[in-house]
Amino acid sequence: MLFMGGDQVEEAVAHAAKVLRPAVGRDWSVKAGGLDWSCLKTAEHIAGDLVAYAGQLTGRATDTWVPFEIAFDEGSGPEDAIHVIESTGGLLAAVVRTTPRGVRGYHPYPHGSADRVGFAAMGVAEVLLHTYDIAQALGVDAEPPAALCEAVLAWLFPHVPPADAPADQWATLLWATGRGSLPGRPKRERWRWHNALEIPAGRLVLREVSAAAAADLAAGGTGGLPWIEGGPFEGTRRAAEMVTKAYASGVHRPEWGMFALVRAEDEVAVGGMGFHGPPDEEGVAEVGYDLVPGARGRGYASEALTSLSTWALTRPEVSTLLAVIEPENAASQAVVARAGYTQTANRENLHAYVRHASA
Repeated sequence: MLFMGGDQVEEAVAHAAKVLRPAVGRDWSVKAGGLDWSCLKTAEHIAGDLVAYAGQLTGRATDTWVPFEIAFDEGSGPEDAIHVIESTGGLLAAVVRTTPRGVRGYHPYPHGSADRVGFAAMGVAEVLLHTYDIAQALGVDAEPPAALCEAVLAWLFPHVPPADAPADQWATLLWATGRGSLPGRPKRERWRWHNALEIPAGRLVLREVSAAAAADLAAGGTGGLPWIEGGPFEGTRRAAEMVTKAYASGVHRPEWGMFALVRAEDEVAVGGMGFHGPPDEEGVAEVGYDLVPGARGRGYASEALTSLSTWALTRPEVSTLLAVIEPENAASQAVVARAGYTQTANRENLHAYVRHASA
């Protein structure tokens, strides 16, 4: 699995120090590559992001940034700047390691919050990319380890076609953030990363499964989650395989893949739910779900499907949600009925149920 956590934050910071320390004698007052900030100001920005991300998690910020920022002391130079990056990186790494699973802090894009993995990934991205910006101006090489770039892409850029080979990971990350070009891909003038969506669902939370976690589930792993006994079940692994294939082929659309069904009380996963892909040209999106046998018969699926459907039907590109169920699966038919779906014409030999957006 492509892990993302405190170790990766520390690896990124160590890379930055290794790149920048040999250039401390150069002129850090020049503008960093592609930015309006000087190299020294860009280093200050890196440190500011690292400590701000730590503060969002420790402060349990829910609707805005915790109102503080850091600044270098007057007269600080390049060596001081590197030391501050190392110090603030250590803070974020420690916070990521000690923040409980499921805790989220405010971040504006794209859903208003991120969890510890999201803040770790954003911290790594800030370090790698702005180290590159500084290095460009100072004339030093800044290529980081390929595995670190691959992890950032898988966790934050699921909407970006992945690199074709390990040697291309860094070039792909630079292209994804508007800093480079790739053959056959138009230059990106605007870009955003993607933090996993989380949807409350009564006793459960629907947690979007990243490309990295989906690949682990498809390969027989846990996707980084603790599971109820007997899980993940086969349907969840098949759904993860669909996400993995879509990401590998460059057609995965964040939010329209798979969600883990996680109990809010103890952060234990009990199943998977999601979409077979993004809405089609007519605005129809097909849903599917799978619970570990030990979690069935408790109303979990109905709660989760109701919440997921309500969220999806607020999206302008969705007009109808479709569920296709085998005729003998009475339990699943009851789930969709409780979630507001009504039966429609069969799809071949399968029963079909739909829920429409409100007029």
